[in-house]
Amino acid sequence: MLGAIIGDIVGSRWEFNPTNDYNFEWLSKENSFTDDTICTVAIADALIHHRDFGESMHDWCNRYPHPMGGYGGRFAQWVHSNNPQPSNSFGNGAAMRVSPVAYWYEYIDDVLDAAAATAIPTHNHDEGIKGAQTVALAIFRALQFNKKSYQSAPMHIDEILQECVQFSGYDINMPKASVLNRFDETCQGTVPVALKIISMATDFVDAVRLAVSLGADADTLGAIVGSMAEAIWGLPSGVMFNVSDMLPEEMQHVYAEFRHKRPWIIKKLIDTTFYRKEFSEAAWDLLEDGDREELRDIVDNVKNEKRKLMAERGKARDNW
Repeated sequence: MLGAIIGDIVGSRWEFNPTNDYNFEWLSKENSFTDDTICTVAIADALIHHRDFGESMHDWCNRYPHPMGGYGGRFAQWVHSNNPQPSNSFGNGAAMRVSPVAYWYEYIDDVLDAAAATAIPTHNHDEGIKGAQTVALAIFRALQFNKKSYQSAPMHIDEILQECVQFSGYDINMPKASVLNRFDETCQGTVPVALKIISMATDFVDAVRLAVSLGADADTLGAIVGSMAEAIWGLPSGVMFNVSDMLPEEMQHVYAEFRHKRPWIIKKLIDTTFYRKEFSEAAWDLLEDGDREELRDIVDNVKNEKRKLMAERGKARDNW
């Protein structure tokens, strides 16, 4: 959930001022949350308090009627309507807000049903629903791998993506030239690109940088990629705390309550990136003694294999 919010805030500055610089400034005074964050918080709030998804989104969006970047045309009409109805939309807004449901349910059928339910109030076109379900599926599978064998999701990215492709029918082998600097607000134009980025990324920050520097719909692509990347790699502690401080207090409260009810939303070992030779001592200090020794053994066993995978993904990026 927080990965989606981070991706949104980091990409917000570049939504209408696109960049292809991978080393763009991560955060500045020009960054803020957009409708992507508001809707993600609304979905989490609905799950916590057993509210209708559409009712919760309508409520939260009206609390923040003028977010950075505003609301898109038909969605803006929905927000300001006294009797909001879906408009058969297949916009990528259905996919950027769905991440909380993947943490909330134990079984994949429930996740997929809930993902559809988050889309339908505004994006009831089949492509909108499929986009939301595909992102939720990727997150759920990554969480399953990490629960089964600690921090193992990065070793199974190809399996996760293969299942998402089989489920959706998306082609994620598009040439970079076909999506570079192309502002596409549809699910079918955004979710496959997000999956492609995950296939080439090596950690959370790398994934968000790849998404934002594509010069596309930076905040929403960042949110979708960030939501999946969080489940796979976890969140570097500095990134997590810096961005969460940019949220209004009531949004921070929803996130804290969601985390309390679903404690695995934050992995015990927060800083889990491929490019570091060792895990940071600050991260190790979060663990109990027994967990620390067990994880050191796991790290030693998989370190070389992870390095090989990083090199392979680097080659894929060079050839994209």
